Amino acid sequence: MRVYLGADHAGYELKVHLVNYLGKQGYETVDVGPHAFDPEDDYPAYCLHTGARVVGDPGSLGIVIGGSGNGEQIAANKIAGTRAALAWNVETSQLARQHNDANVVAIGARQHTIDEATAIVEAFVTSTFSGSERHARRIKQVAAYEGSQELPPLP
Repeated sequence: MRVYLGADHAGYELKVHLVNYLGKQGYETVDVGPHAFDPEDDYPAYCLHTGARVVGDPGSLGIVIGGSGNGEQIAANKIAGTRAALAWNVETSQLARQHNDANVVAIGARQHTIDEATAIVEAFVTSTFSGSERHARRIKQVAAYEGSQELPPLP
C-alpha cells in the first residue's frame, strides 16, 4: 500500500520518523514534503497535495501532520474525495477507517509522543472500512453534497 505524508515545521520530525517506520513495515511511502525543516513554512500546500495524491491514487492512504492536526485536517478536506479525520488515540484512528472510510489521518505532533503517534498511524493503516450499509449510506450523502454543492433536505 502507498502512503503519502505531508507536514509543516511542527510535524516535520514526526513525518520523517513515520516515513522511515512505515517503509520498514513494507509500505511504499511518498514524502510530499517538506524535505527540509523550515520553521516558517505553512501547512496548506503540503496537506492539499497529500489529499490530492491520495484521491488520485485509489487504495492509497495519507497522513498529514502539524502541531495540533486541526488545520491540516481542514486543508486536506478541501480536496474533493478526501475524507481526513483527526485522530487523537488508537480508537479514533480505527473508527475513522471502520466507520468513515477515512483515507487521510491528521495527527498533532505536539499532542503525542513519537510512540503514541506511531500507534495511531499503525491503527489507521491496518484498519479497514466495515462496509456497513449505514456507514456507506452516510459517506454517499457527503460525497453527493461534495459533487453538487446542494444541501440535502432536512429530515
